[in-house]
Amino acid sequence: MAQTILIVEDEARLAEILEDYLKREGFQTERAKNGVQALELWRAAQPDLILLDLMLPLLDGFEVARRVRAESDLPIIMLTARDDEVDKLVGLGLGADDYVVKPYSPREVIARVKAVLRRAKGQVMAPEVYRVGALEVNLGAFEVRCEGQIMDLTTSEIKLLALLAKEPNRVRQRAELLAVTGDAAAYADERTVDAHIKNIRRKLGPYGDRIDTVRGVGYKLMVH
Repeated sequence: MAQTILIVEDEARLAEILEDYLKREGFQTERAKNGVQALELWRAAQPDLILLDLMLPLLDGFEVARRVRAESDLPIIMLTARDDEVDKLVGLGLGADDYVVKPYSPREVIARVKAVLRRAKGQVMAPEVYRVGALEVNLGAFEVRCEGQIMDLTTSEIKLLALLAKEPNRVRQRAELLAVTGDAAAYADERTVDAHIKNIRRKLGPYGDRIDTVRGVGYKLMVH
């Protein structure tokens, strides 16, 4: 059975070119021209992979990726004209599997589609639980426990702490951390991350000292 690729692109000519190349390679395709339609087709058509433009009407590609990734590990390849490092970090921080900058070769995009599909199959994610010492971050229940006690953290703080706990001792840049908060309007201001970290440290009490500041870069959750 042919695999289905959801093309999310508001430029009709680009979408047609990708669709032609994909069909030549034996894929089935669905097309969406804005973010809202993309989410509708993602649920209705159950594609095997999404080719996702970022600058979309109604709902941008970052928000589409965030909502898809909250429920599924369906492969996502982002297609965009935005080439700065922050955008790449935000995209990959949201769980994109690959990132291609326009102008691109359709053949290259097809090759990347095949490579990503070989590595992953879309399916509903099991709840993620990360444990670092006495700290437990449960994304399935959306709760944080420290020494068994439930902590009063906001949704954004839980998402941010989960990314740190996913790989302890790994430094996460502010752009990555900002992306997972889901506050699209705040992407331009990484000081939002500093405010969240300050609140998390306060709420975790003595355990908050394990969140280490890496000057000029970001933060990491240390394992002692």
